Amino acid sequence: MRVPAKWRQFFSRYLELDLLAGIFVFAAAIFTFLKLISEMREGETRSADQAILLALRDPNDLSNPIGPDWVETMCRDITSLGSPAVLTLITIAAVSYLWIDGKRATALFAALSIVGGAIVVSLLKFGFARPRPELVSHLVNVNSFSFPSGHAAMAAVTYLTLGALLARVQKRPLMKLYVLAVASILVLLVGFTRVYLGVHWPTDVLAGWCIGTAWAIGCWLAATWLQSRGAIERDDSSAA
Repeated sequence: MRVPAKWRQFFSRYLELDLLAGIFVFAAAIFTFLKLISEMREGETRSADQAILLALRDPNDLSNPIGPDWVETMCRDITSLGSPAVLTLITIAAVSYLWIDGKRATALFAALSIVGGAIVVSLLKFGFARPRPELVSHLVNVNSFSFPSGHAAMAAVTYLTLGALLARVQKRPLMKLYVLAVASILVLLVGFTRVYLGVHWPTDVLAGWCIGTAWAIGCWLAATWLQSRGAIERDDSSAA
C-alpha cells in the first residue's frame, strides 16, 4: 500500500525536526560538559558540590544519609543498574534481541557504540583524575577517579543508546515514547544515587549525564545516517 503524498511530507518534516532536536541536544550537552570542566578546574563548583552533599546527610552524623533506612537500601540497589556487570548483561540481552529479530547490523552497531562509550568515559576519568569526595562517608565501595561519574555516563550511554535503537524498531509512536522515557528515568535515578551514596560530587554526575547523552545522541545520529544509506536495517515505520 502506497503512503499518500501528504503523509510522506508530514513524516519527512517530523524526521527533520527530530534530527534538528537531536543535534541541538548534542551541542548543548557538549557545551555544558566543557563548561563544567572549566569551572571544576577553577574551583568554582566546590561550594555548590559541598552544599548538595551535606544537604543529603544528617548534620549531626555525616555518615548517615537523610531519610529512612529503606531509602538507603533502595539507592544501593538502583545504583547497581549503572554498574559494569549489570550494563554488560543488559547490553548482551538487547543486542541478542536485535540479532534474533534479524537486525544484525543494528545489533553490531549497538554493541560497538556502547563499547566505544565505555572506552571514552574511562579515558576521561583517567585524564581528569579528580579525587572522590571525602566530605562525607562512602556508602558503597569505589576504587576509581571521580570525574565524570562512570555510572551516570555509562547508564546514559547504554540505556539511551539501546533505548533509541529499540525505539526505532517499534511500530507504535506510544511504544517509542515509552522506551525512551524508561531509559531516561533509569539514567536520572542512577545518577542521583551516586550523589546520595556520597561517592560522587554532583558535578561529576552532571558531567557524566552530559557526555553520556552526547555520545548516545551522536550514535543515534550516526545510525540515522547509516540507515539512510542502507548500511543498517530500517525501522518498521520507515519500511512501511
